[in-house]
Amino acid sequence: MSILRSRRARTAVVAVAAGALALAGCSDNGNSGTQGKSKSKKEAAAQSAAVKLGTAQDSTGPAAEVKGARSGGTMQVYQETDFSHLDPGQIYVSDGGLLSKLIYRGLTTYKEDAKGGLTVVGDLATDPGKASDGGKTWTYTLKSGVKDETGHVIDSADVRHTIERLYDPFITDGPSYVQQWLSGLGTTYRDAYAGPFKGKHLPDSVLSTPDDKTIVFHFENAQPDLPQALAMAGYSLVPEKTDTKAKYDTKPVAVGPYKISEFKAGKSVKLVKNANWDAATDPMRHQYVDGFDIEVNHDDEDQTKTILADRGDAKNAVMFTGQVATTQVQKVVSDAAAMKRTIQGYAPYVWQMNFNMDRLKDKKIRDAITYAMPATSVYKADGGAYGGEVANSLMSPTTPGYQKDFDPFNRSKKPNGDIAKAKQLIEEAGAKGKKIVYAYANIPVRQQQAVLIENALEKIGLDVQKKEIDSATWYEQVGKVKNGYDIYMTGWGQDWASANTVFPPLYDGKQIQDGASNYAHINDDHVNSEIQRIQQITDSAESAKAWTALNQYISEKVNPAAPIYYTKVFQIAGSNVGGLRYSTVTSYTDVTQVYLKS
Repeated sequence: MSILRSRRARTAVVAVAAGALALAGCSDNGNSGTQGKSKSKKEAAAQSAAVKLGTAQDSTGPAAEVKGARSGGTMQVYQETDFSHLDPGQIYVSDGGLLSKLIYRGLTTYKEDAKGGLTVVGDLATDPGKASDGGKTWTYTLKSGVKDETGHVIDSADVRHTIERLYDPFITDGPSYVQQWLSGLGTTYRDAYAGPFKGKHLPDSVLSTPDDKTIVFHFENAQPDLPQALAMAGYSLVPEKTDTKAKYDTKPVAVGPYKISEFKAGKSVKLVKNANWDAATDPMRHQYVDGFDIEVNHDDEDQTKTILADRGDAKNAVMFTGQVATTQVQKVVSDAAAMKRTIQGYAPYVWQMNFNMDRLKDKKIRDAITYAMPATSVYKADGGAYGGEVANSLMSPTTPGYQKDFDPFNRSKKPNGDIAKAKQLIEEAGAKGKKIVYAYANIPVRQQQAVLIENALEKIGLDVQKKEIDSATWYEQVGKVKNGYDIYMTGWGQDWASANTVFPPLYDGKQIQDGASNYAHINDDHVNSEIQRIQQITDSAESAKAWTALNQYISEKVNPAAPIYYTKVFQIAGSNVGGLRYSTVTSYTDVTQVYLKS
């Protein structure tokens, strides 16, 4: 979830906060009054509950009304960077995921209760799916009369096309769970099928459409999480007749309550109401405002100051993936009126420093860098206590199986790094003076963190060569197998409450290829075999225990990445925005609920 990537945290999915370290001293000693009021691991644990499967009744529309909501007006959105993709099949990062909630629909989606509890329900489908053959076969029936923005009535051929087009080589950035499950071939799923654009379909034994309203998935193994996977933005519907292949990325067709009326790359995106959206078929979304004006090139500092000032269009503004800037946190939390228009949440992301294991082959060097990480300073640069907290593990507190006491690198006692221990390991490795190519994104928070990390690594005797990369293509660059870098930081969050959405994409050796998320290029026989074994466990409690044990092995025996900090979300909106709430689905403001008060 795919920020972060939800990816894939790219979940993925990116929570970034700009600013200086002005808050570093006051957010940690209790004197500022901010410490302890941000979200806690206890609240994060509540998000680790398994997603419930809803009923056909749960899947009907319209969505429950938001108390006090009214219609009309244009919502203003400030965004730091452009959307890397508009084609839903290419969406795996958080900003695109938020946009998808407004303009796309898939077979399934989530309904979220007041406490953040999730139920997966039918969206285009009449229910979250009917399983048979021990979970190897899933059948979906489409709701009647759902149309896209052109007036075309969605049928099973459109759903089949949506899945099949993901096999085409031009799709490089979206999720691949369903494709891999259908083929049973891991990341080589394209070896058996190259996509629908040459006139061929997947065999009916894999994916069948017996009539205009029925879609049947056939898997080699039980896939109990299919409803959750199909709720991801990357599996949103792409109607067959209007699919322009690679060009779809600039002019997609909407099925949700809004459609794109104007897209200026690198500048703005404007959404207006989709007249063909029918609230009676939609269990989750609303169409309160007339549209959304999304402006890019506003960093977190700019966003926070503008919305906090609450003048003009800023009164009607929300953040998508922006956050209250570090330098502005104290100003916001000390203003009672401003705090009433904020939302907070414990996001599922772990920011970790990946080691390119093709280049950093000596575990002692990897361990040394891990011990040296100034985790406290790094997370304070990303919003202080409201932006995150030190990570003890590669598992997030929101993930089933997380252990708060598992602390292989002694973060509890030395959260800002153990320079002496790290120095000793560098000397034992004979690596003093070794050049380390450190890549980071060219946004303020990453630049700031890079200075902190560079200083720590130089203290232990490494020669750090910094390489700044355009943030818009960050994951594409570090996602290359031959990327030329030794270390680089990424954020990853579960795509749903299961470690099955964390360990296979990040640590399975079969996932090493350009565009995949095994950023460390770990290829360990025990890890690979355990991932394969655990994925066959259908009991969620047993599965969680197995992932916990594998997490321990990966950290202690291999160490492909250094956990640095867990992410929290702290956003502010304009005073005229109603319906504000944190979404545990997107890890940001729930854009399907907002309205303008006047």
